[in-house]
Amino acid sequence: MGLRRWMLWIAGAIVAALAVFLGTRPQPVPAELSRVTRGPIEVTIDEEGETRVRDRFVISAPLGGRVLRIELEPGDAVAANETVLAVFRPSAPVLLDARSRAEAQAAVETALAAVGQAEAHYEQAAAEVTFSRAEVERYRRLSRDGIVSVEQMETSQLDLDTRQEALEAAEYAVRTALSELRAARVRLQQFSGQSAAVDGEAIRITSPVSGVVLRRLRESESVVPAGEALLEIGDPQQIEVVTDYLSKDAVRIRPGQQVFIERWGGDRPLQGRVRRVEPSGFTKISALGVEEQRVNVVMDITDAPDAWAGLGDGFRVETRVVVWRSEDELKTPTGTLFRRDEDWAVFAVEDGRAVLKPIRIGERNAREAQVLDGLAPGQEVVVYPSDSLSDGSPVAAEL
Repeated sequence: MGLRRWMLWIAGAIVAALAVFLGTRPQPVPAELSRVTRGPIEVTIDEEGETRVRDRFVISAPLGGRVLRIELEPGDAVAANETVLAVFRPSAPVLLDARSRAEAQAAVETALAAVGQAEAHYEQAAAEVTFSRAEVERYRRLSRDGIVSVEQMETSQLDLDTRQEALEAAEYAVRTALSELRAARVRLQQFSGQSAAVDGEAIRITSPVSGVVLRRLRESESVVPAGEALLEIGDPQQIEVVTDYLSKDAVRIRPGQQVFIERWGGDRPLQGRVRRVEPSGFTKISALGVEEQRVNVVMDITDAPDAWAGLGDGFRVETRVVVWRSEDELKTPTGTLFRRDEDWAVFAVEDGRAVLKPIRIGERNAREAQVLDGLAPGQEVVVYPSDSLSDGSPVAAEL
């Protein structure tokens, strides 16, 4: 009986010790696992952008006047040097008040007097030229007979030349006076709202290029100043994409780099190339109210036009510029990385336990990172390690 009792006590102690051991033993931490692999990896810089017509022509009023109603609609096709975009007529003159009318009448009378004076001077100069010409003829006959000297003959010729120049000056004075008279009469006509210019020939503006109407900035008939924008013309087949990047990202972008254009409305991304990185940046306020330095990057679509037939001017797109690419690199998911002091580290899984491994990485994108040192192909690593995971902790793969 004593032996049996001792055996029961020993069995109970063993069960109790086992229970304590199982209760205090560390439990495996559930974790998502992945593997370090070799393969291609690329780094892109992603940003929203928009399309625009490469060569945009803004049709403006060539002079101040009345533009007739513009019938063209956005999307209408136009032909170079054939399609009439807008028709202009000179605007109606401004009416004069009583004082301005009296001044205009006085100006007409003054101009009439100036014309009379100029014509009188012209007639006087013409008479003097006629007299001088007769004198020269008389001296020429006398010179042949030896009655007058050569000096007298030359003096009479010089007098004729001087008087002819005076006649020309008088003729110009008559023309100037007549022009001033016409201008004074036109100003006086403005009082009655009548002007010869109003009924002048209309000016028709034709399209400088073949394309379509992108925007109609003015539709109804109205009086516009010179330089007023009326229409925007462009070729929708000549589309480019412009995206503003943060300046710290733009320094990595170079002309010729490959671009993927996504979320434009089609069933697949479009291919493109960087054509130009503008040399000057600008300040832009972000959605969070932060001032950012931005740089415009212009890209060309390299796919055939049939692939993006529905894309137009000012459409929103998303662009991804490939700034680095390698076809064979050791890589790990970026979700496995975390900071340890100033270095990067991961939790590798060895014999069912987490092992803290400092690593050195190179390029990375949103999904993968290039591993330069610290890991080997095929190693299991923990993705998004939790705070409860530490070096040496047992790990159980999540199902």
